[in-house]
Amino acid sequence: MSEEQTPEQGAETPAPDAPAPAEETSPEARIAELEAEVAKLKSEVLYARADTENVRRRLEQQAEDRGKFAVANFAKDVLGVADNLRRALDAVPANAREGNDIANTLTIGVEMTERELLSTMERYGIKLIQAMGSRFDPNLHQAMMEMEDPTQPEGTVVMVMQQGYQLHERLLRPALVGVSKGGPKSPPGEQVDTNA
Repeated sequence: MSEEQTPEQGAETPAPDAPAPAEETSPEARIAELEAEVAKLKSEVLYARADTENVRRRLEQQAEDRGKFAVANFAKDVLGVADNLRRALDAVPANAREGNDIANTLTIGVEMTERELLSTMERYGIKLIQAMGSRFDPNLHQAMMEMEDPTQPEGTVVMVMQQGYQLHERLLRPALVGVSKGGPKSPPGEQVDTNA
């Protein structure tokens, strides 16, 4: 006995998970698709290159900064020595040096030590902030008091209680200052002339 197959039974049905037959694309469309993919990949390579270059520059800058500012903590501690040398010199009255060879010799030795210390600090990028007579700058100075002084333009540093220092372009320690008030107003940003 032969079994007859109905057309529905004889036809092969595609498996439900089988991929759909590929559509034929023209060579021009395929070329355009590949060119778009190449352009996208080129763009990604350029972005990756630029990002790598930025990271390299940032790391170089950080290494340079570490080298420049590595002495910051040490320098802050040494500033106390410079302050004490200055206090020692300020404590010796000028008339005590006259006629007293020991006081004069000791004072000269302390002055030489202070000069050498400041010179050494400057070689490593530590510079004294010249505050006296300048216009108050909150980036460099810390105002401790206002002093009534009608002869000085308002906002002028008229007293330095503690010297300030910079390490290269960064503030290491602000100068502690007294600022004038009650004098003529000076325009913002104008440097004050103390020799007037």
